[in-house]
Amino acid sequence: MNPAKKSGALYTRPFVLLCISHALFSGSFSMMIPELPAYLTAMGGEGYKGWIIALFTITAGVSRPFSGKLTDTIGRIPVMYVGTVACVVSSLLYPWLAFVSGFLALRFFHGFSTGFKPTGTSAYVADVVSEENRGEAMGFLGITFSVGASISPLLGGWLTRTWGINYMFYMSALLAVVSMAILWNLPETLQKRQKFEWQHLKVGRTDIFDPLVLPVVITMILCYASYGVILTLMPDMSDRLGVENRGTCFSIFTIASVLTRFSAGRISDQMGRVPVLRASAIAIAVAMAAFAMAETKVMLFLAAAVFGLANGIFSPAINAWAVDLGEQGRKGRALATMYISLEIAIGGGALLSGWYFANHFERIPAVFWTTGLLSLAGWVYLSRLANGKIP
Repeated sequence: MNPAKKSGALYTRPFVLLCISHALFSGSFSMMIPELPAYLTAMGGEGYKGWIIALFTITAGVSRPFSGKLTDTIGRIPVMYVGTVACVVSSLLYPWLAFVSGFLALRFFHGFSTGFKPTGTSAYVADVVSEENRGEAMGFLGITFSVGASISPLLGGWLTRTWGINYMFYMSALLAVVSMAILWNLPETLQKRQKFEWQHLKVGRTDIFDPLVLPVVITMILCYASYGVILTLMPDMSDRLGVENRGTCFSIFTIASVLTRFSAGRISDQMGRVPVLRASAIAIAVAMAAFAMAETKVMLFLAAAVFGLANGIFSPAINAWAVDLGEQGRKGRALATMYISLEIAIGGGALLSGWYFANHFERIPAVFWTTGLLSLAGWVYLSRLANGKIP
């Protein structure tokens, strides 16, 4: 057993370094999200806005079974390397594939980054943190992810306006390189590692889906489609309401999530995952209603803050819940299953909202009301689960 885990320590050197690497990784791909819709529109691809996020999440979802299996066989660190390398390569190629088909192909490839890095990271945390501190650890890991995601969109917006979007892409690559360099200083935590063999890339049904985490999957799909909607529509809403830097709303909701992630993770350790997730489902529904009614910059900022608070409650609890429910020795598979449902939720929300929106701003409220109702359905499911009415 890892000594840090045995002692119950949380803020060990490996954990802190991992969190810093995770923040830089988050910043690498998050900084470009607010700028990509306008970038694609300038190429003549305004009809494909929903695919900006959807293609990214499709690849991430497809790669999860492979990353989960590899995490449990060749180790946590190599899987994290794959994710960060995908970020570096993608960021460097964006300036060279500045046409619609090339851009969309690159978005598809870029998804490998989040298909691999978070799976290895979460499994690594489960290795070095004691079970009683798991929710708190996931909360702090989420805080570092949010710090990267909150600062980088503003930086990306400034670089784009001041120097041009290609400099933003190069900065994205640099952040990913530093994230990868930090991983070199981390010890591998998988006890029984195997050398990579091509047969490790053969996945069966049991590698794709862990039935033990089905409640996590259902909750994620119902509550987190809202995130895909926000990633797709918020840049256009910002432009419409006169927000100068498109990264402002992204920074607001990620900063707000920091305020709740740490305490929410700790509370989920004490009170249980389901009660915390029920509270977050209601908060997400409230945020969606606020977005639907936003007609001024202030209202938009308020909605972003409420969603950030809700997301800060939701993320550490559902991550810890997936690890709780997963089979001992196959936590990578459990996490991969959770992340597949995450990609389905975000990608589905992005694709459907982009398709329905189609640059008709009067349709935006209906999209947010619909995702709010989905989140309420998630609350109903969790309530029945807590009352023992769902086997």
